Amino acid sequence: MGIVTDTRTSSRRSRIATAALAASAAASLVAGCSSSSSSGKSDPLSPTKAKGGTIVVGSNNFAESILLGDIYGEALKAKGLKVSYKPNIGSRETTYGLIKNGSLTVLPEYNGALLAYLDAKATPTTVETTDAAITAKLDSKLTVLKPAAAQDKDSVTLNAATAKKYNLTASSSIADLATVAPKLVMGASPEFQTRHQGLVGLKSVYGVTFKSFKALDAGGSLTLAALKNNSTQAGDIFTTDPAISANKFITLQDPKDLFGFENVIPLVYKSGLPQTGVDALNTLSAKLDTTALLSLATQVQAEGKDPLAVAQAWLKSVGLA
Repeated sequence: MGIVTDTRTSSRRSRIATAALAASAAASLVAGCSSSSSSGKSDPLSPTKAKGGTIVVGSNNFAESILLGDIYGEALKAKGLKVSYKPNIGSRETTYGLIKNGSLTVLPEYNGALLAYLDAKATPTTVETTDAAITAKLDSKLTVLKPAAAQDKDSVTLNAATAKKYNLTASSSIADLATVAPKLVMGASPEFQTRHQGLVGLKSVYGVTFKSFKALDAGGSLTLAALKNNSTQAGDIFTTDPAISANKFITLQDPKDLFGFENVIPLVYKSGLPQTGVDALNTLSAKLDTTALLSLATQVQAEGKDPLAVAQAWLKSVGLA
């Protein structure tokens, strides 16, 4: 293993992951955002670049992003690189600015969602054209590395009672929701209201307009709880979330690819990551598929395991630690 600069304990790391699931999206921008320092005094939103060659690995405010950040960071440590963490920062609208100004060095991303953020009009038809379009739109100080086969998409997911009431199944399309959506409340992160891969695209691509929208979190415990108690009938749940099957939720098909290609991909501040780190993350991505990601997410979200320990165990199992 490499030089370890992260002094978090497993219990602290678990609390951060729990906060990502339990805190509201607004609170997540300011809560649970302590740095990897055990003192917790460093602000992850401060625009200060890493010192002494330290690679700063950030993550967005949901459990899978935190897990992927740990996987990236521990893979880099295994190559002898100095790593610190800024987990659970916030949404893409916050973290993109932080990596652009060098406050973060590496950030786990999803290629389709990142492209939609950079260019709402983009309509790529393959993973390769998605990544090429990202590269064309990225700030010149940034790059994306090789994508993993693993995908995790946004979705329109219904609770079991709603699906049964309107005779919708896992083979039904989002388009089938158009006639009943005016009777339903949709729950998701606040950003879902204004993103093309959100309410805007649901209306323009599928003709779906909901009765109302409830701002909750990014596929986290608030969205899940709202679906369970029927305060929302539809929600944006990430497709690798084990809660879908556990609660007999129904995720509708997306035949027009509104939610696009969502391969896990490292977003990198180019001058902050040496070639050793680039090679390490590309090798990692080649080993990460959707089956593995679902297994890892289940261990963290359903079984309550420490994401850092889950990351270390997986890296060891595939020969990367």
